[in-house]
Amino acid sequence: MCCTDMALAYVEAHAAWSEANTRPSLGRDYAAFLSREPDGATRAAFAVEGVRCAACMNAIERGLAGLPGVASARLNFSDRRLAVTWEPGAEADVETLLRSLKALGFGAQPFAPDRLADGDAVETKRLIRALAVAGFASMNVMLLAISVWAGNVSDMTPENRDLFHWIQAVVALPAAAYAGRPFYEGAFRGLKAGRVTMDFPITLGVVLTLVMSVAETLSGATHAYFDGAVMLLFFLLIGRVLDQTMRRRMRACAENLATLRCERATLADPEGGLRDVPLSELAPGARILVRPGERVPADGVVEHGASDLDQSLVTGETAAVTVRGGERVFAGALNGSGALTVRVTAPAGASLLDEVEGLMRRALEARSRALVLADRATRLYIPLVHAAAALTLVGWLAAGVGWHAALLDAVAVLIVTCPCALGLAIPAVQVVAAGALFREGVLLNDGTALERFAAIDTVVFDKTGTLTLPEPTLSGGIVTPGALEMAARLALSSRHPMAVALVSAAGGVEPFPGAQEAAGLGVRASVDGVELRLGSARFCEAEAEAAAAVAADPEASVICFRAGEGTPVAFPVRQAPRPDARDVVDRLVEQGHRVLILSGDRAAAVASVARRLGIAEWEASLAPQDKIARIEALGRAGRRVLMVGDGLNDAPALAAAHASLSPVTASHVSQAAADALFLGRGLAPVLTVLAAGRRARRLMLQNLWFSAAYNVVAVPLAAAGCLTPLIAALAMSGSSLVVTLNALRARLGTVPTPPLPASRPGMPADTRIA
Repeated sequence: MCCTDMALAYVEAHAAWSEANTRPSLGRDYAAFLSREPDGATRAAFAVEGVRCAACMNAIERGLAGLPGVASARLNFSDRRLAVTWEPGAEADVETLLRSLKALGFGAQPFAPDRLADGDAVETKRLIRALAVAGFASMNVMLLAISVWAGNVSDMTPENRDLFHWIQAVVALPAAAYAGRPFYEGAFRGLKAGRVTMDFPITLGVVLTLVMSVAETLSGATHAYFDGAVMLLFFLLIGRVLDQTMRRRMRACAENLATLRCERATLADPEGGLRDVPLSELAPGARILVRPGERVPADGVVEHGASDLDQSLVTGETAAVTVRGGERVFAGALNGSGALTVRVTAPAGASLLDEVEGLMRRALEARSRALVLADRATRLYIPLVHAAAALTLVGWLAAGVGWHAALLDAVAVLIVTCPCALGLAIPAVQVVAAGALFREGVLLNDGTALERFAAIDTVVFDKTGTLTLPEPTLSGGIVTPGALEMAARLALSSRHPMAVALVSAAGGVEPFPGAQEAAGLGVRASVDGVELRLGSARFCEAEAEAAAAVAADPEASVICFRAGEGTPVAFPVRQAPRPDARDVVDRLVEQGHRVLILSGDRAAAVASVARRLGIAEWEASLAPQDKIARIEALGRAGRRVLMVGDGLNDAPALAAAHASLSPVTASHVSQAAADALFLGRGLAPVLTVLAAGRRARRLMLQNLWFSAAYNVVAVPLAAAGCLTPLIAALAMSGSSLVVTLNALRARLGTVPTPPLPASRPGMPADTRIA
């Protein structure tokens, strides 16, 4: 890459960034972005630009807390989403709030997921380009620097040495000007607002090093330090790119919830006409039509029709639920087979889906309040570094040395204390541990979760799809092969999930020609003059057989079959426990973890699974807000909860828990809310992530202690004039290398999971959570 190419890349990136940050304003009418809480308070969300560390979060929240009428301001550090609540009756003065944020050095705009996605894409591209430029410059400048070092101890002439220094300057100066922009801008914004951010010592160290290097080159000195400046930017940009990449997970939550939300609805007029209206026009009492394949746009009660709905949002069950007149339906449920006329009971913005979204938002905001190790370690870094460099400069000037020597030693202090090792201490372990977990079938969504996994003492499981396998299977019941084969052939014409279990049990069969599906009831076909039916107990006139099957297996659901006037057959279908679920639970208990089940399923089904797996504490029929309440109660009691769930109704609980894990078969929203996903049919990854978390935390602490010890030794040496900027740069690079090599240990013996123990005898499972 030549200087012209770098200049063009700079102009292109700057234009893209400027376009993203200077788009037409959303206008001064912010009413569309304000929401009214039940208690009369007004709430709004803003996307904040320029947040880099926990100090930024604290500065924003403290700065806005004093504004008139503002009850609370909470910044989600993960996705830079600022939630502001005004007191009941107070005017929501958005303009004043935005001006206050600008005075603090942060740009902001009303939160919109699509605009956030565009801005994140531009910022990610910008950081990757800066990283590429820094990497290119580091390699080339280091090659030139090595030649100078070798020449200084051999026969290189001063003229050749100066030429090599000037070539380094030609490569390093434009590269540092472009690659360092993310840090320079952060430092400038902080200074403009009267704050000193983590970007300031980085900027100061890079700029002073480059200035000193140019001065040394002009004077024909033996050493220049261009390599130290660009290497520093390269290492720090690696961490910045990783941080930006992991932050996309939070945007995925909003995107996945948005796919469940309807923007419009089909309104049925009192005269019988139909018209398409925006969701905002729906009011309680309105009648809407929901066609097959559509999502229910609002909470309501079925007035006419019958159909199968996917209501996993409420129950967590992946099997479709048959609904008919008088039964409740919820926004976001997917209509399967029949048309429904629904009377709306909740206006736009007050549905269960809106409540789930609000629960997730609040849970994620609460989680972001906890500072991770790197944040805590850097809180004292800035004042200590500045004080050390300033004391070095003043001390040497007081001792009578010249400005040149005093400034050289002060720059050496800034370089040797550069937060490179500290910046890599945590991300390096996260990256290596994430790769090791990937090889074990665990996909890490959030690198910071490793620290939380290490602190877990309580494991909460959902039942359906988590402790059990996601696909249903035929269970129990002695059925004649002929009945099963005919039922399976009929099941091939059904879209009901339970029909899959019959097809799997019967093996290779062909569908009956001419089979028809009765909306919300089942499937029928006529074969040799005999009508065959498969579906609900009422549809097959098999209420007695269905009741007997449920009594024999309370955990099972029932699908019935009838051939003509013959005796109907009830097939019990259920989701079998994961093959190693009992052994994993035994191991967790053996390690001292408290194990619970929190499920939206019915009590009989949960009790059966709990008894089989030896889990004494369980609770059933829980709504999403109930699960969050239970997890928060455990948190207040001092417990660190790992939530393992897969359903849409588990997403808020996954976000509220101290850490979370989901199977890869989970709903998209749950996948986005979870800290990690696991592959396969077993639950052993629960043990894997806990072991990996403990190991990663040990390595992180070791890296932080090494970084601290390195500074304790290196700073006095640099302040005493024993280290030139060149040696300081080498020491800084060496510390980063040591930290990286230590992090590589995270892939050695990542998951020391001993053999699972033999299963314990069954335990009574009638203990509910108090």
